[in-house]
Amino acid sequence: MAGYATRVRADIARWREAGLIDPATAEALTQDIAANERASLSFGSILAMMAALLFGAAILIFVAANWEAIPRLARVAALFAVIIAGYVGGAVLKTRDHAAIGEALWIVAAAAFGGSIALIGQMYHLSGDEASALVTWCAGTALAAVALRSNPLTVAAVGIADAWLFLKGFDFFGRAEFLHFFIVMAIVLFAISFWTRSQASRHLIILSVLFYLVLLVGDHSTLRIAVPLVVVSALLFAAAVFAGDPIDRILQLGGRLPLHALLGFLTGLAMIQFELADESTYNSGFAVASIVALAGIVAAIMLAGRESRGLRWLAYAGFAFELAIIYSVTLQSMLDTAGFFLAAAVLLGILALVIIRIEKRMRAPAETGAAA
Repeated sequence: MAGYATRVRADIARWREAGLIDPATAEALTQDIAANERASLSFGSILAMMAALLFGAAILIFVAANWEAIPRLARVAALFAVIIAGYVGGAVLKTRDHAAIGEALWIVAAAAFGGSIALIGQMYHLSGDEASALVTWCAGTALAAVALRSNPLTVAAVGIADAWLFLKGFDFFGRAEFLHFFIVMAIVLFAISFWTRSQASRHLIILSVLFYLVLLVGDHSTLRIAVPLVVVSALLFAAAVFAGDPIDRILQLGGRLPLHALLGFLTGLAMIQFELADESTYNSGFAVASIVALAGIVAAIMLAGRESRGLRWLAYAGFAFELAIIYSVTLQSMLDTAGFFLAAAVLLGILALVIIRIEKRMRAPAETGAAA
């Protein structure tokens, strides 16, 4: 992004000197480039974040390894010093136009905060479990993200919430109740993401909610979860296609709501198909679910495939999945292996021809516009 922004700034200066744009327009374009550049993560920024996480881990491991040799007061002081130095130092560097290093220091501070919860809890024998520690860590990181208006810290808070969901969902901590608290965490973090301008967090939260629903099926009837997911996803897809601009101005997902909606639609139908596949080989409900899935894939490509290559590839992957599951449930009992491979080859060949034609039709308007 940095290279792109530099080139655009040079072009803006050249256009202004040539009289193609006025000074006000040049200034507006320059400010827009700067805003988008700050909102993005360059490869250097990603490396800085990774280095920060490793540095934070090294500090915590060093403290933990020498835990008994360090006086109790010195332990607490050292942990708080790392946290304060990370947050304050990062803020100072951000104000001096060293955004990547500043954000990296904030990640170090957030990692140190999480480690401090465990180490201090162990030192003072505080009551609580690992799940509560993760929630506290998530809350502290989210609060820091709000105070510092930090995109990476918001992503980190969502990642910690996802870790809690994964570990709690697979019963690593043991649970008598299901983890409905995750929805509260998701709503709060989704709201925070607007303040911190973290579009990546919103995408991650939506994917996390889908994972939550998959886990929820283990505690509830599949159809009670999957059918509403399919219906809501279809409605969201339709709304994103026919009223995309107003909705995207609200959700600020970069026009990717159809992609999320299609993923939710396919996930819900996959749940239904797995549930109905166990009942009988020739289940009419399974056939209906398969037809709905294939029709939804075709509709998604026709309605929104032109604007999103990612959506098209998700649709193609969904079609391949449908071929596999339909064979495993129905065709396996009617065709031998050689017959299936022959039928699959014919179907995939037809699919390839259809995809080639679709891709050509979708590229044609863009090429015509570029030529014009």
